[in-house]
Amino acid sequence: MAAQRTRVRLLVAAGVPLLAVVNAMALWGDEVARRGEAILQVSTSLAAAACGVVVARRVGGAARWWRLLYVAALVSWVSGQILWWTGADEAAPALARAAYLSLPVFALGAVVLLVRSSGGVTAPRDSPLRHPLVTNVLDGVVAGIAFLILVAMGGFGTHSTASLPRSGVPVVDVVFAVAELLLVAWAVVMAMLYEPGRPYRKNYLLLAGGLVMMAASDRVVAYFRSVGLEGGDLWGGIGLIIGPMVIAFAMLETSESDDSGAGRGIDWAQLVLPYLGFLGIAVMFGFHVLIGRQLNPFVVSLTVAMVALVTVRQILATRAQSLLTQRLYWAQRGLAYQVHHDALTGLPNRILFARRLDEAMAHGRFVLIFVDLDDFKEVNDRFGHAAGDELLRAVGERLKRCVTAADTLARIGGDEFAVLIVAEAEQLEVVAERLRIALRDPFPVHGSSVRVKASMGLVRPEGDGMPQTSDDLLRQADISMYAGKRMGKDTAVVYQPASGVIVDFPTMLRTADGGAPPGFRLVYQPVVRLPEGTPVAVEALARWTAPNGIDISPETFVAVTEAAGMGADFDALVLDLACREVQGRGLNLDIHVNIGAARLGNPGFEQQVSQVLARHRIPRNRLVLEITETEPIVDLDRAAAQIRRLGQLGVRVALDDFGAGFNSLTYLHCLPVHIVKLDRSLAVGGEPARDLSLYRSVIRLCDDLGLDVIAEGIELPAQSEMVHSAGGRLAQGHLFGRPVPIAELGDAVIGDREWGLSPAALPDLTQAD
Repeated sequence: MAAQRTRVRLLVAAGVPLLAVVNAMALWGDEVARRGEAILQVSTSLAAAACGVVVARRVGGAARWWRLLYVAALVSWVSGQILWWTGADEAAPALARAAYLSLPVFALGAVVLLVRSSGGVTAPRDSPLRHPLVTNVLDGVVAGIAFLILVAMGGFGTHSTASLPRSGVPVVDVVFAVAELLLVAWAVVMAMLYEPGRPYRKNYLLLAGGLVMMAASDRVVAYFRSVGLEGGDLWGGIGLIIGPMVIAFAMLETSESDDSGAGRGIDWAQLVLPYLGFLGIAVMFGFHVLIGRQLNPFVVSLTVAMVALVTVRQILATRAQSLLTQRLYWAQRGLAYQVHHDALTGLPNRILFARRLDEAMAHGRFVLIFVDLDDFKEVNDRFGHAAGDELLRAVGERLKRCVTAADTLARIGGDEFAVLIVAEAEQLEVVAERLRIALRDPFPVHGSSVRVKASMGLVRPEGDGMPQTSDDLLRQADISMYAGKRMGKDTAVVYQPASGVIVDFPTMLRTADGGAPPGFRLVYQPVVRLPEGTPVAVEALARWTAPNGIDISPETFVAVTEAAGMGADFDALVLDLACREVQGRGLNLDIHVNIGAARLGNPGFEQQVSQVLARHRIPRNRLVLEITETEPIVDLDRAAAQIRRLGQLGVRVALDDFGAGFNSLTYLHCLPVHIVKLDRSLAVGGEPARDLSLYRSVIRLCDDLGLDVIAEGIELPAQSEMVHSAGGRLAQGHLFGRPVPIAELGDAVIGDREWGLSPAALPDLTQAD
């Protein structure tokens, strides 16, 4: 049934205009055409009135009354027309004039009721789709001026009875014309204000369209009569036939909502309506000039005013559209930010991180680190989830300081973070150490201090030579991170393809029976004199690649070894291997070897040191033992006595990582060390002036105590200059050389005699290389 009704409406919508056009051609003579026009006008009007009555019986409230009011308007129109056609005089009789004069009253009442029944025609005040009121008012004013121009060009209907109300009285004709003008202007303003999606909008547009069409057609007929165009009123009167048909469709429409909806596409009604009157007047002016008529000054003045208002309206509409576009742009950016960022920390989320990782994989130069906070559940259990959220935000801020604008730090979920660093794969351990240092200081949480440790999974690009996706790399990083957690947490594990094998360094160390376990090696980093950068020592650093191919961080396997009670065996291995390799390469440099703080107080330790030095024929004053802490030194008196005995042997002792961990001024006071190594965290501050003051103060304090100072973590020339300006004479860091195997260190020595290479060893080294 619905499809059938639609076909009938389309047939009527096409058939009635076609009949009106054929009739205007006057193919059978002017008299027949005028009779046909009268029949069509009455037929369409009565049909529209009948539609209104039928539908009004099925609906109630305002929906019924606006239809009945417009039925009354149509009946008045038909009654006036019939009385005029049957009258003897050219002017309409008094009863016909009364019917005509009631027409705008009924029409206005119907339109007002229709608008009120919608419950409001405009969008909410805060809606970005709401049209500016000033442009809507300008649309009504422009429509009113266009209609006024049309009325004026037709002589306000005073030259003949061709236009309503056909009274023959100029005053009455002018008053009626003004009423039509106000009705048209008001109808246009309301049409522009009527937002898509509001109830009964289609009814209103059809009703207002039919009303304006009939009013304009009435004035076009008057214009054609005023210029003496024979037969022109037949063409101008087509609107009096089509207008009632459009009104009939308004009567039949019973859907409350606008089917087009808001925001589904272009609203052609609001787009075209403001310019229809402007276009119609332009066409009329062209026709007026072509028939050799001149425009009177009043019409020209109105036209200039209309053009000016249209220009202003267009400027305002363009500005409003520009503002709306900007608001939509920023709203879209806001939505995109919410989609790609974590709501708690403001960091990129997994979606954005995966996209950035895909981009980095295309270039191949990146470092991927998966960070999982150890024992984070205990923070939630102890302080509550709000405190946990606060800690996550603080961790995010702390980690953010370790990355540059080209890097990406993201919260993947829960207590998991991911870091994408644009750097060479060889810098994995460097970046991991930087992140570990950033988390070293305690975090304030609800009035308490909480120390945070993290397990890290590190991934090199294309580690297994197979094509990879961002999900593959994140999975590999996750596997490595959990492998580190199984080895004791607070770890940094580099992913290798064969990562399923269980690794146990203490067992392998015990099985090696004093030798180096498989995969264990030492690398060496120079200590230099400032400002010339001349090497004066090398520090031996332990590295281990597990049988499964995973590079285990020193912090991980050293801590596990200490926990297994094999710390002394491990330190003995490192001391012996470092002395053997350095002496074997003929390097005339001091040797720095890290030992656990637990060795201090062990009476047999200094005997062990003496035996190693004697075995490899190394002068005792060339050995520096750096005290590293996996736990605080409990018995400071015994540790101090041990350091004094080592000093009597000629072996110097350095306090490593001063300014971090458990190291404090208490150690400087109680332990008779010879060297202080400043922690690398002092070199990564954000305020150069403050950092300089801090270095200067610490170095001056150590000078007063007679201690040498080595600044660690120097990676930039500016940091080196700052340390030297503060009075520092020794430094260590990647600026002067990365940790490398002894063979590579030997190659560098041969290329630079200033390293202090023993002359006697040169021929052997050359042959060996």
